[in-house]
Amino acid sequence: MPENLPGELPAETQDEVIVSEHSRKKKGRKKLPEGLPRVDVIHDLAEDEKYCACGCELSRIGEEVSEKLDIIPAKIQVIRNIRPQYACKVCEGLEDDGPSVKIAPVPPQIIPKGLATAGLLAYVLTAKFVDALPFYRQEKQFKRLGIELSRRTMCGWAMKVAETCTPLISLLKEEIRSGPAINADETTLQVLREPDRSPTQKSYMWIFKGGLPGKPALIYEYHRTRAGEVAKLFLDGYQGVVQTDGYKGYDFLDQWPNVIHVGCWAHARRKFMDVKKASSSKKAGSADEALKYIRLLYRLEKVARQKKMSKGELYELRQSQAKPILTKFKTWLTKRSSTVVPKSLLGKAISYCLTQWDCLENYLKSGHAGIDNNTAENAIRPFVVGRKNWLFSGTPEGAEASATLYSLIETAKANQLEPYSYLRYLFERLPTTLPNKYHDLLPQNISHEKLTRPYLASGV
Repeated sequence: MPENLPGELPAETQDEVIVSEHSRKKKGRKKLPEGLPRVDVIHDLAEDEKYCACGCELSRIGEEVSEKLDIIPAKIQVIRNIRPQYACKVCEGLEDDGPSVKIAPVPPQIIPKGLATAGLLAYVLTAKFVDALPFYRQEKQFKRLGIELSRRTMCGWAMKVAETCTPLISLLKEEIRSGPAINADETTLQVLREPDRSPTQKSYMWIFKGGLPGKPALIYEYHRTRAGEVAKLFLDGYQGVVQTDGYKGYDFLDQWPNVIHVGCWAHARRKFMDVKKASSSKKAGSADEALKYIRLLYRLEKVARQKKMSKGELYELRQSQAKPILTKFKTWLTKRSSTVVPKSLLGKAISYCLTQWDCLENYLKSGHAGIDNNTAENAIRPFVVGRKNWLFSGTPEGAEASATLYSLIETAKANQLEPYSYLRYLFERLPTTLPNKYHDLLPQNISHEKLTRPYLASGV
């Protein structure tokens, strides 16, 4: 890497960053998934057209196939559970200690005596927590299909399912804490009927993401407060990397000797981007200089991803190339801080970087740390999107149920499982699974081959 004088930008030469070769993708429509059922429709010539002008019959030499995508609206069916009854006609009318009629036991269900099958529950909850479709809109959809299914009923189902799945959340927490790194974030949530609080007061949904490499796990937790005590309680005793944004509620992590508290360069970059957006000048300024430094840091991370570097190789790359960039960047920030107005956008951006510098620089210490906290922000985004549609939770119990279901669904998505398929698999097996086998039902422990997608074949 070329040497630069203190305060100068590192030269962006070809020697600094080597981008691996790539091939251009072929243009055209993507092939439809092989797993989808196929229906063959033959478009053949009329019999009298299968003759040549010479009078001879034409021979079939091949065929041309073009595929089009069709869809069948949701198919609703009634599952009739029939249990034959048996009695002894010889003993009829005689006193006996045993039962006079024998019948098979009722199959265990996730909601005993409920109307919904595992498939219907998975369908309703996927629509709500994956597709952000509130229960009142689903109520209208079912009505168009001729089914009276109230939002109140669906809400009750969600609450009951979440209660039954609660033991899995404890296991997810263990999975998260067993990994080398945890990402944390939080966002606002409005709960209307919280005890001793106004309906307009803000509550919070916290997100923690971690787990063993290749087996990510996520937990959403509803809390009435944004106080750092929430994170402290979750992370108590943890050893490893904890990555957060610059919120002061996480400052306690700086005092924990067994934790590497890593900051978020995406937040730092965002503040300099705000300076550029607010500027009317088209000339490059101080914000552009800062962004060039940050761009170099991200470029190294891109190279590491392209080369599929191991955590050890990533650590070495950061030490040899990212560390010198950071040293020069801090020198530039310190020098520039003495010449800007502290309360200006640029002054605030520089102040944020210098105040957070130890945390921002800590990503150098471990290959398990990311350069930013985007993994947590991306994980909390589905909740934010859903919140724009259903706006609020009615009760604390409803908020807790939402947290449980988001935890299972987003963990399934993080492990590349289709949400509906996973929920159906879970709801079918949970009632008959012993507690010491619950671990096998976590998304990260289920292979794709175990999941079936019956709705593709049936049209549901």
